Amino acid sequence: MQFRFGIKLTVTMIVFAVAISFAIATSDHLRLREQAIHNKTDQVRQYERMAKYALETIEKAYLVFGANVATKMRENSFFLMNMYERNPNFDEWDFASLKRMLSLDIYIINSSNVVTHSSMARDVGINFSECCRKLAQVLEEKRNAGEFFHDGIDIEQKSGAIKKYSYMPTRDKKFTIELGYSLEEGDIFNKFNFLSTIDELVQNSPSINEVNVLNIGGIAFGESEDASGRKLTEERRAYFERTLNTGQTTEFTGQWQNEPAIYRYVHYVSEFDTGTTQNKVLEIIYNDKDLQLILSGNKKTFAWQLVVILAITVVLSLLISRWVAKPMYLAFHDSLTGLKNRAAFDELLVSTIAKNKGNTAILMIDLDNFKLVNDHLGHDMGDQLLKSAAHCIRSIARKEDITIRLGGDEFVLIMPSASKMQAEDAASRIIEAIVTSTAQEFQLKDEKVTVSIGISLFPEHGADPETLCKKADIALYESKERGKNQYRFYRESSKQG
Repeated sequence: MQFRFGIKLTVTMIVFAVAISFAIATSDHLRLREQAIHNKTDQVRQYERMAKYALETIEKAYLVFGANVATKMRENSFFLMNMYERNPNFDEWDFASLKRMLSLDIYIINSSNVVTHSSMARDVGINFSECCRKLAQVLEEKRNAGEFFHDGIDIEQKSGAIKKYSYMPTRDKKFTIELGYSLEEGDIFNKFNFLSTIDELVQNSPSINEVNVLNIGGIAFGESEDASGRKLTEERRAYFERTLNTGQTTEFTGQWQNEPAIYRYVHYVSEFDTGTTQNKVLEIIYNDKDLQLILSGNKKTFAWQLVVILAITVVLSLLISRWVAKPMYLAFHDSLTGLKNRAAFDELLVSTIAKNKGNTAILMIDLDNFKLVNDHLGHDMGDQLLKSAAHCIRSIARKEDITIRLGGDEFVLIMPSASKMQAEDAASRIIEAIVTSTAQEFQLKDEKVTVSIGISLFPEHGADPETLCKKADIALYESKERGKNQYRFYRESSKQG
């Protein structure tokens, strides 16, 4: 019994130690994981800030040093508008000569937002209402306003070249004169080339696969129409539009060159550009291979930590259980017989009754002539008698029954969910077993070892432990008075007698 109690205590402590160990190791693992993810997020945001800074730098440079470009475009727009008023037949215009004279690309856009004439022959026929609806909407608004306006940094539709565009509607509002100025050929762009800065960032950062600056149409700066990555996929387009419309940073996980990658979209609003090019979106395509390596390492560390902590806690649990198992066991068990003791009896009886699984029988068992055994055969034989009686009671008790030594030669058997017939059967078998096992070994001159048993039933004889014990005790003394080696159930007549 003590061994089993020690095992239970040890197992309980080990389970508790394992739970604590797992909680500590898991908490540490999650902390390291969150820290690694936080560091990765900071890294990506740093790339984001660097790309924004590259854009801001060139826009600031054009604001400070490129004002003459806008002035030149304005003057030439009025020149062409006056020319239109003298000769509105664009078929008679020599756009090639005008381009050489003005050093600007010229586009004539009709009221349907279609390029009808241009110094760039390949751009004739472009329908902004189909390819670039946002720009088409702006063109209509500005055409109605009848004013000259210019953008900041923008993209040529076909080539992806970096340009600056201006727009001026004719007075009859039938056409819009668009001028294009190549920024890539100027000293400012060469000195503050944001595309080169971004390319350098990508080359020096293994985690970054690609960084694109997208205009409001979702076209990447520096990408020609033939470039495979210029046209956004449906999923990329959806996240781009969401970021552009809400101003919120968005992300999704997809594939980049057949490998997992995260696509991040960041809204960029220029402080130095008030035209249609003020809003852009940064598309940062990055991988988390470095993060996965760190997390994989953390998992291995977590596993080793768990093993080490478990080993230490299991050893400590074994030691502690050895130190406390015996004192705890003896606190609720009889050291001689191994049965539960009086300290455990009250709690066990209360809990058994509380469960209320039908009738409960309480058998008070007393060894008659126990004092004579101690006096004539010695205390060692008396102890042996108690052990033998305990063994007999335990062997007859059912699995769910509780055997208790109250003290001296008095025992109790608590039988949960037992009928009167089951209690009677157990009592008769206990008497027979004890008498049989002690008849030869414990021989007294004029007396024999006998057994008396008193039985009370819950709820028939009482609803509380004190009443049940008192009535079982009354029945016990009645069985002694009637000659011993017998059992009696509590009866009202017993109390009256």
